Amino acid sequence: MRNNRKLSHPLTAFAGAALVLAGLTFSATAEEGIAIPAPAVDQAASTAATETAIFAGGCFWGVQGVFQHVEGVKNAVSGYAGGAKETAAYETVGYGKTGHAESVRVTFDPKKVTYGHLLQIYFSVAHDPTQLNRQGPDVGTQYRSTIFPTSEEQAKVAKAYIDQLNKAKVFHAAIATTIEPGKAFYPAEAYHQDFLTQNPTYPYIVYNDLPKIENLRKLFASDYRDKPVLVAQAGIGN
Repeated sequence: MRNNRKLSHPLTAFAGAALVLAGLTFSATAEEGIAIPAPAVDQAASTAATETAIFAGGCFWGVQGVFQHVEGVKNAVSGYAGGAKETAAYETVGYGKTGHAESVRVTFDPKKVTYGHLLQIYFSVAHDPTQLNRQGPDVGTQYRSTIFPTSEEQAKVAKAYIDQLNKAKVFHAAIATTIEPGKAFYPAEAYHQDFLTQNPTYPYIVYNDLPKIENLRKLFASDYRDKPVLVAQAGIGN
């Protein structure tokens, strides 16, 4: 299914918001967030200055916005992972035939926040991991729930955590998140970076993504920072 919500025509987005405000049926549902247990298995303590993690969970605007508000995160860049470099472009990825998923590369200080804790935030408030090849109004493999581990250890931690959450039946359905190692990440176009922060009144952001930020603040109060770290400041290559 072709991209159906982002930057296609502003009147379409505002019409959708008007339907919401009027109490009429609308295909999206605001993320509710859910308290989940911490991972029983996490990465070993690291002395590295930074590490990277790559997560996909629907529209990268909201996922990026969530991680930009997490203490210990030094940068969160929206982009594409899962496909070839030649097809890592918004208009191409939007057709759902490239293998790419809209993703976010998170650069973090492992001494302040662990990979396992980032996974906990990812599963809890960043998206709904039980939805297969979609998130809310966005449908297609480009919106799939996927973890792109940057090391073998990350892959083991992610698999163990998915098994743990499924066994505990934390969610109403089985987790649909896939683990896809060995995939390169390609930064998205500049106009997608920091989109949530720069467009807080954009209808899609208001309805689908701002609730995620509020859920982060409520469920992970000790991890939440009010001032997000922005790509505009940290740089797209970091």
